[in-house]
Amino acid sequence: MTELLISKLSAGYGSRLILHSVSLNVRGGELLALVGPNGAGKSTLLRVLSGVTAARSGEVRLDGANLLRFSPARRARCLAVVPQLIHLPEAFTVGEIVMLGRTPHLPLWGGEGRKDCEIAWRAMRHTQVEALVDRRVDELSGGEQQRVVIARALTQEPRVLLLDEPTAHLDLKHQIAVLELIKSLAHAHGLAVLLTLHDLNLAALYADRVALMDEGKIVAQGAVGEVLTAERLSAVYGVHVAVSKHPVHGTPLIAPVSRVVS
Repeated sequence: MTELLISKLSAGYGSRLILHSVSLNVRGGELLALVGPNGAGKSTLLRVLSGVTAARSGEVRLDGANLLRFSPARRARCLAVVPQLIHLPEAFTVGEIVMLGRTPHLPLWGGEGRKDCEIAWRAMRHTQVEALVDRRVDELSGGEQQRVVIARALTQEPRVLLLDEPTAHLDLKHQIAVLELIKSLAHAHGLAVLLTLHDLNLAALYADRVALMDEGKIVAQGAVGEVLTAERLSAVYGVHVAVSKHPVHGTPLIAPVSRVVS
């Protein structure tokens, strides 16, 4: 089974250290939600894992291999990223965008073959965008564009899927649709999924496990009910919160109850 193991990872920008000895693991078949206030280091952690930002120290191992030493091409063959801000070339069709996910697997001077097309079509079926295959991406809604980007990521055939705020800028219906899709992909296809979320209630509903970050450190990680407690969230976010039980699902339901903690 796939496992992404992060051990004592530190990273930053210039002289500023953002991540401080972060240790975390994500297993195949599970969705791990990374939550915490702005500036906690969530996006920086994803940037290190995706190879955009260099680590200062620590290890990241994917099934025992040192991910930090992977070439960009090798990394792209086993790890896919869905960024928070989606920038898609307006003149491209959905099919063309999704097929870009096969790039890491193609020979230097070769084009897509039958197998590549089958993989891309399968990804579009899983994300329910096959009917949009000939549409230009600038004609799509935000929710449709998000599903197209996820389809492109699946076309890479990754073992690990990283998503940075995949529900940002989406309405409630599309937030639910995207998170249900992501969770089903993790469970049905054995993907190790790590995503960042600001909405604690959505994290509580859809995550298999949660990791809470603050000031570049992992404050707690584990089962949703064990991590998302009123005492811990109030301390990390600096706002008094109440945690009750969801009336339907039984998961933690978080609500602020007063002003900023002094």
